[in-house]
Amino acid sequence: MFFRINLKRKSRYFLLTLILMSVICSNAAAIQDYEPFISRIIINNDSVIISPEEDLIFSSRCSSLFFELVPDEEIVYQYYLDGFDKQWTEWTKYSFKEYTNLPSGKYNFRVRYTDQQSSAGELSVLNFKVLPRWYLSRIAIISYFLLAVLIIWFSYATLRLRFARTQHMLEQIINKRTEDLIIEKDKTENLLANVLPRNTASEIMETGKATKMKYNFVTVLFSDIQGFTKIAEETNPEVLIDELDKFFFHFDSVVEKYGIEKIKTIGDAYMCAGGIPEKNRTNPVEVILAALEMQDYMGKLKETSIVAGMKFWDIRIGIHTGTVIAGVVGQKKLSYDIWGDTVNTASRMESSGEAGKINISGTTYEFVKDFFVCEYRGKMPVKYKGEIDMYFVNGIVPELRDPEGKPNKKFMLKVQLIKLQDIEELITRMFDNEAPPNLYFHNSSLVRNISNQVELLSNAEQLPEEEFITVKLASVFLFSGYISDYDNPLGASLLTVDEILPKYGFNPSTIEGVKELIRNSYDNIRRTASDNILHDARYDYLGRVDFMKLTDKLYKEESEYGKIHEKKEWFELQKKLLIDRGFITNTAKLLRSVTLEDQLASLAGAVI
Repeated sequence: MFFRINLKRKSRYFLLTLILMSVICSNAAAIQDYEPFISRIIINNDSVIISPEEDLIFSSRCSSLFFELVPDEEIVYQYYLDGFDKQWTEWTKYSFKEYTNLPSGKYNFRVRYTDQQSSAGELSVLNFKVLPRWYLSRIAIISYFLLAVLIIWFSYATLRLRFARTQHMLEQIINKRTEDLIIEKDKTENLLANVLPRNTASEIMETGKATKMKYNFVTVLFSDIQGFTKIAEETNPEVLIDELDKFFFHFDSVVEKYGIEKIKTIGDAYMCAGGIPEKNRTNPVEVILAALEMQDYMGKLKETSIVAGMKFWDIRIGIHTGTVIAGVVGQKKLSYDIWGDTVNTASRMESSGEAGKINISGTTYEFVKDFFVCEYRGKMPVKYKGEIDMYFVNGIVPELRDPEGKPNKKFMLKVQLIKLQDIEELITRMFDNEAPPNLYFHNSSLVRNISNQVELLSNAEQLPEEEFITVKLASVFLFSGYISDYDNPLGASLLTVDEILPKYGFNPSTIEGVKELIRNSYDNIRRTASDNILHDARYDYLGRVDFMKLTDKLYKEESEYGKIHEKKEWFELQKKLLIDRGFITNTAKLLRSVTLEDQLASLAGAVI
């Protein structure tokens, strides 16, 4: 416990204390009776602590500490402040010691004393503590730590927020640029698709070049405006270009309608070709249909111009069918073109024709004579070709046209019958080129077999032509789903139907009919004669002499796909299939001489 006393106000108490201490010291008999103790402590030359009896604590504002002992003239002293001094002071008679600017910490004030004759002593006079500055206190340090943590957290949160904003901004920029790139890519692809065939454009986008291909069955059309040179001399150039643009714009829509590829325009000449880049057997018919629409369009413009007393334009059209080479020429300005004798002959057909007429070669005539009324012109001389049979196309044959002269339902059915062959070739090619190698049973051979059986059964059962087309298409697409999805072949087959048939001009009603037949076949539903024919064609292998060979292929296929695990189980399934899937049509029953009993016996023998 200590007391703080002001020097000026309490001077009387100080003098009394000194007198008292002098009396006590004078009465000391020897050094052993003397023990130094602090009589007072002066703080900052002002405040005083008298005779401290316990440890003291000084504030950080304490810049000076003056320790004064009870004096004795015969005693000399050494001082040591543990925690501050490095060694003891020299011996001195002074019974006081001053320390200034002590750093914060714990201290022990120690004194050595002697009378220089007898024994000496050493003792710890006082323990005290100097508090740190407020900003160095424990609370302050904890506060600093917490503040630092808060600052770090705030900085982290700020940086994270800033990073998130930056990231969001970058994502927006990237998304915007990605969208822009997609838009530009689409523009480029659309532009290329307008200039080049789509598959050729895709090939150039992927590889940077396009492969030249040979097509053996292509129909080329040339059209030219009669007397265009004279018309150009007498017509304002702007009006001339506008008129040509109007004609060619309509021609573009016509050729697109029939799936014909526009090749180029040269002045007043318009050139297109059917059967490229997608091969098909119907291209001669489709090209002539397009020519008839072009002729009809120009004819109506001619009638309007005559009524208005204006000049009219008339065109010649020439068509030939044969072999061409197709490809892209140029590096910067790409151009899709075709070459070959067929192109030259088609050009000669145009130049050898008459205004307002469609002139075709004898070769083209042979492919379209069942569809169109053709007027034989005889053998006509052609430059560098000699004499060639030529025909004028005067329209569609009466039984295949409607009252307006357009193709009727019967016409379209005849065209679709031809398209069946193209579609079957396409699907079998997909099986050969795209199917997994372990489709031992569901392959192109099976597609051809089912298709042939459908055709045979349809003819024998006298199925109407329209229904035949539907069931024929269903037979071709029935197992196409196995190419891409063995677990869900039905769904994949239906998707293939939706993808391919519209490209061949089949209407939605026909497409839906094909899909319904396929679904019924998978669900073993038989409502119509077409369902029965497709069923018998699908399970034709059950009545064949090579049944065991085919079922072994099917077993191998399904075992590799994890659908079957034991051969005994497999034979039981085939036995059940033989019993449940008997032939329905009379034709199928007559065609297969192998009886159910014989097939079951073969299975039983295989099990043994």
